[in-house]
Amino acid sequence: MFTLQNIDPKDYRQRTRKSSLILIVVFASLGMGLSSLLVIIWGTPGGNHFRLNLLGVLLGLAITFLLVKMVFSQQPFMREAVYGWHLKRNLMRVTNKMHSIKTLAATDQAEALKLLHFYHQALEQMHRLEGDDTALLELKVEKLATEQKMQQLGMETNLNYLDPSWLQALAELEV
Repeated sequence: MFTLQNIDPKDYRQRTRKSSLILIVVFASLGMGLSSLLVIIWGTPGGNHFRLNLLGVLLGLAITFLLVKMVFSQQPFMREAVYGWHLKRNLMRVTNKMHSIKTLAATDQAEALKLLHFYHQALEQMHRLEGDDTALLELKVEKLATEQKMQQLGMETNLNYLDPSWLQALAELEV
């Protein structure tokens, strides 16, 4: 289950910039260091070292990826970036089913309305975190319409999470 967190957009942008800079430095250091090491070990004086340099950069990329996956993602400096990745991934899960969600929401199907409500909240948060306020006005109208429909049906509108069972129920209704 993915839950929306209350994160200050200014802090989010500052911390994601910091984590991005750290990852860039790690990748650049590994790529250049491994390229140089490979040239020292297997290079020939005056020879073409393009393949060794490319291999060093690719190894640096692979090691950086593994470090992010296994070590950095659990570090405090990466918390906001990891949250942003999860937010976007869960938004994409809902977006991929949006045609079905809107169709079923029009027929007052509960899980579809919950998914639509989560989508609006998550999209609004993503736009705020990334400083994109222009899309918020258009989103507010849709969000309010969904909330009003949920209230008319006696449904809870203070949902700040995505329950995977909603997507499962939607998949069962599509079959």
